[in-house]
Amino acid sequence: MLKVGLTGGIGSGKSAVARRLVERGAVLIDADQLSREVVAPGTEGLAEVVAAFSERVLDPDGALDRAALADLVFTDEAARRRLEAIVHSRVRARTAELVAAVPPDAVVVNDVPLLVEVGLAPTYHLVVVVQTALATRVQRLTRDRGMSRADVERRIAGQADDARRAAVADVLLSNDGTLAQLHAAVDALWYERLVPFEDNLRHRRAVRAHQVILTEPDPTWPQQYARLAARIRQAIAPEELRIDHIGSTAMPGLAAKDVIDIQLGVSSLAQADALAQPLAEAGFPRMPGDWWDTPRGAGSGRWAKRLHGSADPARPVHLHLRVTGSPGWRYALLMRDHLLSDPDRRAAYLMLKRELAASAPDSGAYATAKDPWFDEEHLRAEEWAARTGWRP
Repeated sequence: MLKVGLTGGIGSGKSAVARRLVERGAVLIDADQLSREVVAPGTEGLAEVVAAFSERVLDPDGALDRAALADLVFTDEAARRRLEAIVHSRVRARTAELVAAVPPDAVVVNDVPLLVEVGLAPTYHLVVVVQTALATRVQRLTRDRGMSRADVERRIAGQADDARRAAVADVLLSNDGTLAQLHAAVDALWYERLVPFEDNLRHRRAVRAHQVILTEPDPTWPQQYARLAARIRQAIAPEELRIDHIGSTAMPGLAAKDVIDIQLGVSSLAQADALAQPLAEAGFPRMPGDWWDTPRGAGSGRWAKRLHGSADPARPVHLHLRVTGSPGWRYALLMRDHLLSDPDRRAAYLMLKRELAASAPDSGAYATAKDPWFDEEHLRAEEWAARTGWRP
């Protein structure tokens, strides 16, 4: 099933997005609601909270006084961590129970207010962040919830800021307009991304671009790589393998196909094969067929590898699994670092890319047409490595 993490600051309108996704067919798991369930009267969770914070966090009926508890923990980091240790483990367990009961073709939306703070982003196939101007959030909370401005500002200060949330966001939904505009954005997300993403995930189908279209440099490519790499690390745990951003999107200022190239170093191709299933389940299915890199240097045999892609229709990925220390593994890192170090050679590469994209827009022909240039550039790169003492 497709697992989507939904978050946003207090007053951002996250609940409105969740409701619209449910209307479109999503299964909603509300972490805030579960956090109430696990500390309801008579539960072990409530007993542990009382043991940690005393009976002053109970109301006259013996239920948890959430306002009193919030007053204690929002100004005391240690107290908040104690509370999170009690509640979050129980919420995770209950979430797992609910997910286990969901059909395999479902889109499961996890509404998690503290998704960023708890570090849960890599556990989802996609993270959606609802972002709203601070002044709008303050106005909504004072008007709709009757909160004082001081209380609102204190709650907002106790959460991750917009920059931290944006860093984990695959999708940023702005909620500064009307409800109709928000619904339109959610509908587009559902039909254009979530539904095909789920279908690709279930059928282990990777997104592939057959036409070469160069896009101008995107300053968010490194951030996108970081999110993808975090998911890959989550998927292959407990293995601790080297992951690198390679290819043109790893070079600032270089126009490129909008495909993030990632290299995962493995001990053997057998290990790569063993990782195929967890990677596919994380949204990185293996590309069908046999794959290898064009060898550089006389007498070299072909450089075998495994190639995975992305099931996300809006984020194509080439995930290259190469044996650590192998010629192909080293070459990918060498060419990246060589071109990063030499603006003139990088400019020459960009000129070649533009010429070939215009004359050979088919991806296969485009890749083959670059081979003579790379054969020559590889020699320059090796000279640079020897001169500078470069090591991968």
